[in-house]
Amino acid sequence: MKQRFLQTEFWAKFKGNHGWSPLFFAIDNDGSKDCSLTKSDSAVENGITVLVRTFSLKIKKLSIAYIPMAPEKAETETEKDYCDRIKKISAQLKSFLPSNTICIRYDLPIDCTSLEEKQELVKKLTLKQSHVAIQPPDTVLLNLDLSEEEILAAMKSKWRYNIRLAEKKSVSVTAFHSDDTGFDEAFEHFYKLFEETSKRDGVNFHAKDYYLDLLKRSSSSSKPRITLYLAKHEEDYLAGIITLFCEREAVYLYGASGNVKRNFMPAYLLQWTAIKDAKKFGSPVYDFYGIPPTDDENHPMHGLYLFKTGFGGTIVHRPGSFDVPLQPLTYNLYTAAEKLRAWFYKKAVKKISRALN
Repeated sequence: MKQRFLQTEFWAKFKGNHGWSPLFFAIDNDGSKDCSLTKSDSAVENGITVLVRTFSLKIKKLSIAYIPMAPEKAETETEKDYCDRIKKISAQLKSFLPSNTICIRYDLPIDCTSLEEKQELVKKLTLKQSHVAIQPPDTVLLNLDLSEEEILAAMKSKWRYNIRLAEKKSVSVTAFHSDDTGFDEAFEHFYKLFEETSKRDGVNFHAKDYYLDLLKRSSSSSKPRITLYLAKHEEDYLAGIITLFCEREAVYLYGASGNVKRNFMPAYLLQWTAIKDAKKFGSPVYDFYGIPPTDDENHPMHGLYLFKTGFGGTIVHRPGSFDVPLQPLTYNLYTAAEKLRAWFYKKAVKKISRALN
């Protein structure tokens, strides 16, 4: 089975340039309770990538180990056996991690088709659920094995209309890679859109060099391929997105939009262009990467739910992040602080920003 993008060496080395230290391990007898780890110099297909981050609390340094979207659960494996295998992997990992590592956090790669199925799954997992999910637990997966006509037909009619409207309004969408002429100028326009989005919606983004580094690690012929798409009308840059295409999946990573000509529906044409390109690349599925868990009109991101689900596809719910504590007392203090920080940034900062704007 091909690697999920978060387990690729490409992604590990990218994160290694932004505060994380990547470690690579091969797994013998993967899927078995008798599995064993061997440290590797690079990512291997039947293995795991571990990201380690160390941070200072003035009086001491602490570390956390993070394993995104791994290990895969075997079809015949019970939830208990799967969790036992994760605990065994964690016990073997401990000797390779800094002595101050407080826990190993896993984002479990299990797709559920309903919230009820997810809730039943979580009850059966014998791991400690984290208060904070690092990767979005709810998303929309669009099957790219279908023809373009079939994908369009599965969309809501308003979405097809908006795509045609953007084309009728002469909105142009251009794909840029780091080795393309005009890339640097295109990136500057994109980041200005990011800043507009942040100011308007109260969303926090990474520093500028984070996105630039990600894009410059890939080219027009790379695998995985990172692409910057910009939507433009006349001299106005309207919106932009960054996508990742690999053999396992295509992923809509980041998006930004300006404040002018929003009624020209550039976001719809951007996504449709990326979907068609992902299909040509050979990715079997397009992951819209993050929606609210339900169609709740009171959810602050309800508009995002409507936008992403309108393209068709299947809504999936993943269990989220789970921890194997290595230092229980310190872990409890850390997770309490983590929960407070998440509330502050997701709730308080957004409300303050919107009030000021």
